[in-house]
Amino acid sequence: MEDRRNTQVMNRAALTRHVVGKLTKQEAVIGGIGNSNWDLWGAGHRPENFYMLGSMGLAAPIALGVAIAQPERRAFALEGDGSLLMQLGCLSTIAAQAPKNLIVIIWDNGIYQITGGQGTPAAKAGTDLVAIARASGIASAYWAADEAEFDALIDRALATDGPHVIGARIDNEPGKAQTDRDPIRFRETFMRGMAARVCSV
Repeated sequence: MEDRRNTQVMNRAALTRHVVGKLTKQEAVIGGIGNSNWDLWGAGHRPENFYMLGSMGLAAPIALGVAIAQPERRAFALEGDGSLLMQLGCLSTIAAQAPKNLIVIIWDNGIYQITGGQGTPAAKAGTDLVAIARASGIASAYWAADEAEFDALIDRALATDGPHVIGARIDNEPGKAQTDRDPIRFRETFMRGMAARVCSV
């Protein structure tokens, strides 16, 4: 397994566009708070996107719920390292539930970016969130060494049973597009998206 320290630093917005560009079967995407969902918004709005507003650490648990409720639809969580640390136990829950259609992408820049840039344990103590995912029981947990490997891991996750965890070291560039502050509209749009015809995974 690739070590976090040996991976290339990439751009979150560019990687988010890579993910969205590969979605052809009405896959659900849950964007974590702040930059994770701002970049998702900037990559092009879809009714299957859900944008977190102020609920730190809940992208992966919500995506897990979607994956369990709709096993024929793949569900992605786009979650920052700081947010995942708020709900680290969700990795054990994901391993125990073992949804075949869940993909968790960890954006790791080693800081709590939207609260002032304080360093996370990943930066201060070398905490490896992908290694934690694997130790929790998620066998398919890998760092992306570079953009080419990131794309390959996404393709693999779309074609094989999960759950999958993909870690990407990212730079500190802030999101350039910000979501509207309209949680009711997001909820209603997402509910309609989830009620749409779904294709087999």
